[in-house]
Amino acid sequence: MLERVWVRGSKPGDGIFYIISGFANYNGGVRFYDVFKHHIDEGGQCVAILGGSTSQKLSSQQVVEQLLEVGCQVYLVNRKRILHAKCYGFDSEKGQMLVVSSGNFTGPGMSQNIEAALLLDTPNLKEMGFSWRVLVEQMLKQKWDIYQPTLTDRTNPAWKLLYDEIGGILKLEDDQEMTMLLMLGHSDTARIQAKPTDIAGKGTQYFWLSKDSYDFFPALTIRNQRGHKATYSAIINMFYVDLNLLDKECRVTFEAENNLDFRLGTSKLKFTRIAAMGDIAAITRTGEYDYEMRIVKTGSSAYSKLLPYAVNFIGHQGKKYGYIPNVEFYKTIS
Repeated sequence: MLERVWVRGSKPGDGIFYIISGFANYNGGVRFYDVFKHHIDEGGQCVAILGGSTSQKLSSQQVVEQLLEVGCQVYLVNRKRILHAKCYGFDSEKGQMLVVSSGNFTGPGMSQNIEAALLLDTPNLKEMGFSWRVLVEQMLKQKWDIYQPTLTDRTNPAWKLLYDEIGGILKLEDDQEMTMLLMLGHSDTARIQAKPTDIAGKGTQYFWLSKDSYDFFPALTIRNQRGHKATYSAIINMFYVDLNLLDKECRVTFEAENNLDFRLGTSKLKFTRIAAMGDIAAITRTGEYDYEMRIVKTGSSAYSKLLPYAVNFIGHQGKKYGYIPNVEFYKTIS
């Protein structure tokens, strides 16, 4: 719905984009930062009203910094849980669009959670008498503690209402202690099965992941400096259990302006012949930046138990993925 509103349903530079959300983190907006920037560079505007708190992890420093970097106006409502609305849309010369959703502007809210959303287009909103301008004006007139952070003044109290996704010590929530089960395809394993002298072994070794992997990885704050297509990455620690090897420079990348895929760098597997097409790569998240990987071979007893969890398809070649809680995963492989 948000792609229809902000990407396909609007003309860059025409009108104002709106974001209202009680919770927000960096990966919640990673699909749209460059969309917002292009819109603003063409003469448009973007207004975000987010929740803030000194004691709750409502919105992060990183998402606010990025919204400000691309030119958005950001307002923070400081009061525990008072801002619970999730509304997104735009107001332009050709009309308005509004998405009312249960999904916050976070990685889980944008991809993993089971959310409900309603899209109302120009005729609906005209009949209702809805106005984005009036809504925002009335919100900002309320007797709430409302702060407006800027990039030039980091001593502003607004920044104390935001938590640090990167520098702080973050404990995984129970619903983040998950293992991704990825059925490997030919493009994932061709270089793994190749010999160093083979043509098939040329190029970089990746696993191609789901488009909806926002919540499985930490904040993707590393923006590419080369190329004209935007990508966002994070560096994680990947322990390859089968190789007894730790890679502290494992990169996961989201292609924000190409095919919207995630790719996971798995260069340590190249030429090892440890994984073949159809095998499962079990990627277990054990910490904010810490992961383990095991290859589960086809035909094994663990494979038959884990495969039913891979219920989501990637592309049209039969490749699938899914998630299983870490506790259940460890029981299965033991």
